[in-house]
Amino acid sequence: MQLLTARAAAAELGVTYSTLKRWIHRGSLRTVRTEGGHHRIPAGEVERMLAASGTPPKRRAQPAPGGVLVALSGRNQIRGVVDEIRTDGLLAQIRLRIGDQTLTAVITRDAVRELKLRRGDEAVAVIKSTDVMVGRSTIAARNREDS
Repeated sequence: MQLLTARAAAAELGVTYSTLKRWIHRGSLRTVRTEGGHHRIPAGEVERMLAASGTPPKRRAQPAPGGVLVALSGRNQIRGVVDEIRTDGLLAQIRLRIGDQTLTAVITRDAVRELKLRRGDEAVAVIKSTDVMVGRSTIAARNREDS
């Protein structure tokens, strides 16, 4: 069951946040409460409200196959630009340009393919202890898909 925040549900319903909160408190809109006491609105409930108003529901984007990170808990994140990609066998060497410095990481060739990394792309290096992970910026990924 997909749950939406009150603000996201209000946007889909085309009403203000305060109107949506009034509906919740009046009992016109069913919600699920989080452990912290916040209201989350099931997607089906938003669709029910849209159907009652005669407005067709919007098509929601389906999650990308293989899982896409939206957020990451690592605090040591450094943004840079892919300067060079060298592949050899199963591994790839990624060189990120961060200002006037360079950071080099070795990741799998499959990871480069899955991230669709190319020279000139914005990427994020996540440093955890002695490990470095490379992730693709969601903005750059969306821009590439649009072109």
